[in-house]
Amino acid sequence: MIRDMTNPGLRRFLFKNTSTSQTIVKNTFWLSFGEITGRLLRVAIIVFAARILGASGWGTFSYMTSLAAILTVFSDVGVSGVLIREAAKSEETKRTYFATSSVIKFVLIIASLAFILLGTDYITGIPLSRNIIYATGALFVFDSLRRFGTSLFRAEERMELEALTNIVTQVIIVGVGFLILFTAPSPESLAVAYAVGAGVGLFITTYFLRDYVSKIFSQFDRALVGPIISAAWPMTLASVFGVLLVNIDTVMIGWFYDASRVGFYSAAQKPIAFLYLLPAFIVGGLFPALARLTQKSMAEFTRVLERGIATTTLIAYPITLGIVLTADQIVSIFYGNEYLPAALSMQVLALSVLVTFPVTVIIHAIFAQNRQKEMVPIWVIGALVNVGLNLCLIPALGITGAAWASLITQIGTGVFMWRKLKQINSFSLKGRLGVPILATVLMGLAVVPMQSLHISFFIVVPIAFVVYFFALHVFKDRTLLEIKELIQKHDS
Repeated sequence: MIRDMTNPGLRRFLFKNTSTSQTIVKNTFWLSFGEITGRLLRVAIIVFAARILGASGWGTFSYMTSLAAILTVFSDVGVSGVLIREAAKSEETKRTYFATSSVIKFVLIIASLAFILLGTDYITGIPLSRNIIYATGALFVFDSLRRFGTSLFRAEERMELEALTNIVTQVIIVGVGFLILFTAPSPESLAVAYAVGAGVGLFITTYFLRDYVSKIFSQFDRALVGPIISAAWPMTLASVFGVLLVNIDTVMIGWFYDASRVGFYSAAQKPIAFLYLLPAFIVGGLFPALARLTQKSMAEFTRVLERGIATTTLIAYPITLGIVLTADQIVSIFYGNEYLPAALSMQVLALSVLVTFPVTVIIHAIFAQNRQKEMVPIWVIGALVNVGLNLCLIPALGITGAAWASLITQIGTGVFMWRKLKQINSFSLKGRLGVPILATVLMGLAVVPMQSLHISFFIVVPIAFVVYFFALHVFKDRTLLEIKELIQKHDS
């Protein structure tokens, strides 16, 4: 790898923006590398903590982090998305938008922190110590500011800096987490480890943006506050909807059942939530380009959009089938047999990957066109339907009911989002879906016999991976060929 990095063509490809297609691939690579590396590091601490703390202790920690994730959305109200879009369009107004957005962000964070510190005890029957509430509050503040800072990296299409800060953050969380869990295992200790890691990540982000941060108040423009909030609030609903789907079910299970049930559902939901990040990597590379192309070339916009949606489906199909076929093994291996009640919920949630992956690209394409307000009714109705389904299905079906509520909601909203984008842009996936579906079927036909022979999960997974991509290669999948051609072109 070190020898490869001395290759001028590879260095140029990974660290310079030379064309729209190359920049998208470069940024997607860095976002993927940063998040996947960071999340894989965190998987170690999650699995260890779930075993050490038990279902009840892990459920308590998961409840608080889910609450913090929900409030993170309300402390942003779409401001980060507006900053990325406007800063990518204009170099002249970038600093003013960053300064004004930062002040808005500070006010929202203070309000959300007050709720964590003063209101948490009133919305759950799970016993919570003040220490875990304080630690969660610190985690929320540090992580909210760190993520906001990385928005400017995305606007400038320097995702390599975001990758660096994210990896360092996760390394600190894992290191401190293991140290604390070995010496004083408790939900409170784990929350402290997460807060320390987020704090270090914020420090690094601030250092990279020190020139911007030092001029926040001098470059603040009160006249921009209204336009920023006006443009941001529809995207707030998108974020609220996404976070509700990932976190509100965990919170609502806590209304009906004890912490152990929350722990089981969290064990099923955490891997799926991790997978939801994969289309976000692709969108992170696509969105600045889509924002620019709305003003330059709609034909190029459509081409980039089609390739983005096709890439997400290319990834979604094998992941979904793989989890459905091996959920019992995944839960048993990574969490232990105590968590086997989570397997069915994991299988149901895995089906949502088929919807979430392409819809993530679709939502950001609509936002790039500045048509986000047209998605508001879909999000509002979707959020209400999700809460209503949870209220009906959780008492009847337990934690599996929460999984079905999430899946049904995502299918419904996904269909309407697809139709909305078709009204705006005449994109087409004709000729792009057949080969991935065929390759997924062949992968499934390879996996089922191996399971019947009780072959190790760690052997089945790489074989399934090889079968799927070999089939894509043999049947000449269009999207895969385009990606290979782009990489070969810039490597030469």
